[in-house]
Amino acid sequence: MKVEKKVISKLTKCYSIAPLQYQGKAHFLVAAEKQDPCYLFDLDGNQVDKVWDGPGGVMSMVQVPGSDGQYLSTYKFYSPNDSKEAKIVIVTPRERGDWEVRTLVDLPHVHRFDLLERDGHVYLIACTLKSGHEFKEDWSMPGKVYAAELPEDLSGFDEEHQLKLTVLRENMLKNHGYYRVTEDGISASIISCNEGVFRFIPPANGGSEWMIETLLEEPVSDAVLVDLDGDGEKELCTLAPFHGEKVSIYRKQKGAYEKVYVFPEDAEFTHAIYGGDLCGIPSFVVGHRKGKRNLMVFRYDASAESYVSELIDKDCGPANVYHYVYNEKDVLIAANRETDEVAMYIITE
Repeated sequence: MKVEKKVISKLTKCYSIAPLQYQGKAHFLVAAEKQDPCYLFDLDGNQVDKVWDGPGGVMSMVQVPGSDGQYLSTYKFYSPNDSKEAKIVIVTPRERGDWEVRTLVDLPHVHRFDLLERDGHVYLIACTLKSGHEFKEDWSMPGKVYAAELPEDLSGFDEEHQLKLTVLRENMLKNHGYYRVTEDGISASIISCNEGVFRFIPPANGGSEWMIETLLEEPVSDAVLVDLDGDGEKELCTLAPFHGEKVSIYRKQKGAYEKVYVFPEDAEFTHAIYGGDLCGIPSFVVGHRKGKRNLMVFRYDASAESYVSELIDKDCGPANVYHYVYNEKDVLIAANRETDEVAMYIITE
C-alpha cells in the first residue's frame, strides 16, 4: 500500500467530517470540536468556503436529502463535561460566506445523529452521550436514543418552534458510537455504548415502529459491520471500551458474534473508524488519539487465513476519517485533532 499525505488545512481541534453535495458538485465539510470554524472543501482538498467562525462544538453533520447544500449539525458539544447546551441545528447556504444557522431541536449532550431514508420517508435518529451531569466525569445519568420523522420543509423550525423527538431506548451508559450501514438496500444505525452494540432499523412504509437488535453485550466505544474475509457474512469490528485501547474483530458463529482477533498492541484512545472498501479491498480503518496516535488499516489475508494491519500514518491523532473515490483514486480525509491538521491521504496498492 502506497500512501501520499497532504495537509490541506490547519484547524484547532478539528473533529467532524461529512460529505456535502452543493451547487452540483461533491464537497466535504470539516468542523471543530471547540469554538472554532467549519470549512467547506472540494474533492481536490481546496477550501472553497467558511461556513462559520464558531461557536463550533460539532460532533456530527449530515446533509438533508435532496437539498442543495443544506445540512444538519450538532452544535455546542465541546466535551462530555461541557455539553449541556448542545443542540441540532439546520445550516442553509445563502451565498458565499453566508450560511444561515437555525435551531432544529435543543438536545443536551447530543453526540451523534443521522438521517436515514426508507420507503420515501426520512428519519432523524439522535444519540445522547449522557442525559445530564452535576460534576466533571459524572456518568450517573445514562444516555438515550431519540428519533423523529423529518418533514420535507424545514423552514418553520427555529428556537421557538422545534422538532418533537421520541425516545427509542434509554439507559445507554457512555452512548458514544455511531455508524451507518446498509444491508439489502436498507440503511440502519450501529450504535455502541457500555451495554453493547445495537442495530436500529427505521420503520417500513412510513410506520412508527423501529426495530432494535442486540449484536453484542459488551462495553464498546465504536463499531462497524464489514465483510473483511469475503464469506458473505459481515464481521463486527469494534473499538473498546469507551475511548479505550482495544481493537477487535468478531465473526458471527451459530447466530452470535464471537471474538476472533484482537490487535496485539494497545491503541490508546481509539476513536476514528471506517469500514468499507479501500482500493477495492474490504477494510477496517482505525485511528487513535493517545500513545502512538496512529492511523491504521486492518484487512483479511486469505493466504495466511488471518487478519493483518498496516500503518497509514503515525503520530497524527485522528478523531474521525472519511473515505471517497476521486479521479479513480482512493482518498481518506482525517480530522487529526491532536495535531490540528486536516489531512488528505491518497492511497494506492
